[in-house]
Amino acid sequence: MIEKTLNNLSIASRANVYFDGRVSSRSCYKENGTRFSLGVIIPGTYTFSVEDREIVQLIAGAAEILLPTEKEWKKVNAPDSFEVIANSNYTIRCYEVVEYLCNYFKES
Repeated sequence: MIEKTLNNLSIASRANVYFDGRVSSRSCYKENGTRFSLGVIIPGTYTFSVEDREIVQLIAGAAEILLPTEKEWKKVNAPDSFEVIANSNYTIRCYEVVEYLCNYFKES
C-alpha cells in the first residue's frame, strides 16, 4: 500500500520527461539513500528500457503491461504492482491517466 504522505525525502526539482512529455516523473530519495520515482503517464503506449530491477505500483488508473519474459498483455489496476527484471524492456499502454510509484533495486 502506498502512503498518502511521504516524509523525510529529498526530491529532484527537475522532472524526468519522456515521450515528448507524455510521461513524466520526479526522482525521490529516502533518508537511507534508496531511490524511487513518482510519475504520471498520459494515455498511449510506451516502451521503457530498465537498468535496475524495478517494482512499479499504480497509485491511480489502470494499464496493460507486456513484461520482457511474457507474450501476453496483463491488466493492472491501482493499487496493483508489477516487477521488471534488470537490463530489460517492458511496454505499458493505458487509456486513462495513470499515476505510479517506481522503486529501483541495484542488482548485486
